[in-house]
Amino acid sequence: MDLFANAEPDGGRIALGPGAVLLRGFARDLADDVRAALEPITARAPFRRMETPGGFRMSVAMTNVGAAGWTTDRRGYRYRAEDPASGEPWPPMPPTWRALAREAAATAGYPAFDPDACLINEYAVGARMSLHQDRNEQDLSQPVVSASFGLPATFLFGSLVRADRPRRVPLHHGDVVVWGGETRLAFHGVAPLRADAPTSFGPRRINLTFRRAR
Repeated sequence: MDLFANAEPDGGRIALGPGAVLLRGFARDLADDVRAALEPITARAPFRRMETPGGFRMSVAMTNVGAAGWTTDRRGYRYRAEDPASGEPWPPMPPTWRALAREAAATAGYPAFDPDACLINEYAVGARMSLHQDRNEQDLSQPVVSASFGLPATFLFGSLVRADRPRRVPLHHGDVVVWGGETRLAFHGVAPLRADAPTSFGPRRINLTFRRAR
């Protein structure tokens, strides 16, 4: 069965910049799979609000699946093979999630992408993500694939200069954003999440960010 048979890569494809594409509704049919997988994943590696190198607690709760997991603490941002809270390896990436990331990347023009890391972000109402670059990966020729589920959000997609005003991009349940190439190091973030009618994910937004870390 084609997991992406009902995706909208043509009618829902929006260019955000050189090498950056929004695929409207691309992951919508995988929502039930994602929601079901979250329970055993978070039972093993619970969501937690990590600390930044500057000593601030992030408003977004996070966990990881895959061979490498992104973490932050007073010592800096980095990938680790094990969950620092338990010392155990991160849960494996569900095969359907990996397939989603690869298919979305190929649709956006990156056919060789094969993620080994997936950061799972949980946004409660009011949570936000400040502008930042994804630059802790070893091979920056590989794109970033970001899938949204649950409450709508406003994605902030900027340039290579933090001070430039970012584009405000509405994201809805099942949308996927892929960026790489010239925009791989674009500053990006998420505006404070606003209350809306809860979805099957409840009053929150779940974001899956796939990367090739190593």
